[in-house]
Amino acid sequence: MKKLLTTTFHKYGIELSEKQAEQFEQYYTYLVEENEKFNLTAITEKNDVVIKHFIDSVLPFHDIPQNASVIDVGTGAGFPGVPLKIVRPDIHVTLLDSLNKRVEFLKRLCERLGLEEVTFVHARAEDYCKEKREKFDIAISRAVAALPTLAEYLLPFVRKGGNALMYKAEKADEEIKAGEKAIKTLGGRVEKVKNYLLEEVDGTRNVVFIAKITPTPSKYPRPKNLPKTKPIV
Repeated sequence: MKKLLTTTFHKYGIELSEKQAEQFEQYYTYLVEENEKFNLTAITEKNDVVIKHFIDSVLPFHDIPQNASVIDVGTGAGFPGVPLKIVRPDIHVTLLDSLNKRVEFLKRLCERLGLEEVTFVHARAEDYCKEKREKFDIAISRAVAALPTLAEYLLPFVRKGGNALMYKAEKADEEIKAGEKAIKTLGGRVEKVKNYLLEEVDGTRNVVFIAKITPTPSKYPRPKNLPKTKPIV
């Protein structure tokens, strides 16, 4: 497993230390063990987890500022927040999820991996934002919602001058177009889109970087699931 990890990460420009390779190996083992109880992921085969979860999570690791405060909204089984924390131990990560069993899994996982400066939050994004409005350098999310909805969940957490990073698949351009009004309304601007090719799964990944230009109006994010049922379009 370690050879698979080090070789694959090297291919994508990341040199894992012995400790980091061990952490990813432990992550995989514990994820598969706990998945039998909690249904954390549909992806469990070793090579698939390395590419589709670990590598996919860390693709933008170069673009996160040193010692940044990062919130992972809808983190699920820890993606992308935990893999990013492993390869970037300098960052301060908050893992937010609305399902308590996932949050408890992440607490146990991070303790096993020896990860420090990780905060675990069981809450909905719109509720936690009341405490942590515009407090983070970076807000990230992967496979959670369409861009107009996601913008409303992420941008209120980001301080002016920070960024929201949204992990998307092939149709990022279509989502950006659909989300133009939401992004502008919430104080953001599309800064760049970085494209990555995951050859092993013949798939393109896009990370959309949205810069926080102005403060988000206080009425956002809206409660009662409105960002999803009635997105800003």
